Amino acid sequence: MPNITYRRTILVCAPWAAGLAAASLTTVAHAHVGAEAGLGHTHDTFSSLLAGAAHPLTGLDHVAAMVSVGLWSALSFSKQASSPMGAARILSAPLVFAATLLMGALMALNGVTLPGVEPMIAASLLAMGLLVATRSALPTGMGAALVVGFALFHGLAHGQELGGHAAAALTGMVLSTLALHAVGIAAGLALRQRSRWLPRIAGIGVATLGLGLLTPAIAGAF
Repeated sequence: MPNITYRRTILVCAPWAAGLAAASLTTVAHAHVGAEAGLGHTHDTFSSLLAGAAHPLTGLDHVAAMVSVGLWSALSFSKQASSPMGAARILSAPLVFAATLLMGALMALNGVTLPGVEPMIAASLLAMGLLVATRSALPTGMGAALVVGFALFHGLAHGQELGGHAAAALTGMVLSTLALHAVGIAAGLALRQRSRWLPRIAGIGVATLGLGLLTPAIAGAF
């Protein structure tokens, strides 16, 4: 069992390391699928709220990552789901992701930029897909660090593109993100006892999407 746990840890950490390497070497990858569509820069509060809520839904990469966070949380802690402590554990990663996403968006709105935003978004898909496929439960600290690191870059990508009334747009973005997490949690709870293969297929699909988006970033660095 220790060897299995060790191999799983390496499997999860490898995409994170690859993403960091890609981020430090290149910023020209275009992993943000759907960003080109744009949402316009609305100015009234309600329109900004709707635009912010719609924004996470415009990119397949963002949708896949946020649903995967909820799916992984439900699958990896399924044995504890019926207890209050288990429910809190399941909700912890999605809530941390949403909070860090908001922080990243606020940073972007205030002019803060970091290199490698798109490669890190791609790396998040690869890592989350592998976590879902293997149903790996990481130590609390490692899981939090992984979620915080990835959510920050997703937030930076959103913040660079949001327009209009900032508070309303951010509120819509966070609510939409939480809804996507809830979809993942609901799917994970529904599948945890009924199917072993559907979560694996979903995880492999997300990981494949991430690898496909990350490969150009790594190739472009050499």
